[in-house]
Amino acid sequence: MVRILRGLAYKYFSDDEAVILFLLLVLGTLGIVFFGQMLAPVIASVIIAFILQGLVTKLNQLGIPEMVSIMGVFLVFLGTLIGFLFGLLPLIWGQVAALAGETPRIFKETQTYLELLPEQYPNLVSIEQINLLFQQITSEAAHLTQWIVSFSLASIPDLMALLIYMVLLPILVFFFLKDREVLLGSLSRMLPSQRPMMLRIWHEVNQQCANYVRGKAVEILIVGGATYISFKLLGVPYAALLSLLVGLSVVIPYIGAAVVTVPVAMISLFAFGWGSHFIWVMVVYGIIQALDGNVLVPILFSEVNNLHPVVIIIAVLFFGGIWGLWGVFFAIPLATMLKAVFSAWPVKGQAMEPLEEQ
Repeated sequence: MVRILRGLAYKYFSDDEAVILFLLLVLGTLGIVFFGQMLAPVIASVIIAFILQGLVTKLNQLGIPEMVSIMGVFLVFLGTLIGFLFGLLPLIWGQVAALAGETPRIFKETQTYLELLPEQYPNLVSIEQINLLFQQITSEAAHLTQWIVSFSLASIPDLMALLIYMVLLPILVFFFLKDREVLLGSLSRMLPSQRPMMLRIWHEVNQQCANYVRGKAVEILIVGGATYISFKLLGVPYAALLSLLVGLSVVIPYIGAAVVTVPVAMISLFAFGWGSHFIWVMVVYGIIQALDGNVLVPILFSEVNNLHPVVIIIAVLFFGGIWGLWGVFFAIPLATMLKAVFSAWPVKGQAMEPLEEQ
């Protein structure tokens, strides 16, 4: 066993740069796991600045001065944040409250419908099965109500922290955009002067993750906006809430669209019943999903290396279990980063082409 471990260490850790990179990865992972909640505003600001930097670069390429580009992009971000907090968020919260008020009526209509099933299909469904199902639904609804109440009471002390985050976030985003070169230069001075492997990984991860994160942000806006306009024109209730769910569902490939179809279908069914209106809603929803998967995704992610669907699902489950919603959103970029690390990792006996620092 000792000989095997010694051979693996010689094969994969004989390069000093590989050892340093391994230590940085371990320390970074431990830092996020143990201090991620404390540093949440900083991490979120870095991610947002990373997304906005692409727009700043585009404006610079058009001949606009860098400081003017930064101020313009920052003002757009600030306006979007204010619009979300004071426009979209109250609308969604109001629809959530309205849906909660409609829940007893939905349960009653569901009960009336299910009670007819034993009469229509006596060989498939019995009254005992229906009663057992409703006992379970009532129990789960009671637990859900208790959770909502306890969550609301527990979240009261966090309101002040949320307000502080809302103030800190724009400030940090501005300074990350403005002093990007200074901050990156300070970090690079802490690394070895000769670092071809790190440069190779950095260039690949920067290109892949930047394209993915920015493309995914644009996809959420387009899919969510198209869904809201379509549902509003069709008269679907809770259009803002459903469009938010549909927009966020694109974060989880293959799974998100299937999961969010359930609330869309249920709310449409209870609103319009079985009929042509319900069919039109589901057809329009299916068209949006088809255009997203077959048109929008290839355009936005043409430069992103495709991962195998099994790898994507495993990454979503693993990183989502560790970091929750943030882990789900960044599961694919993290998987891409790991792929870049494994591809560029120096192995004894294999030569690696040098990469000049840009």
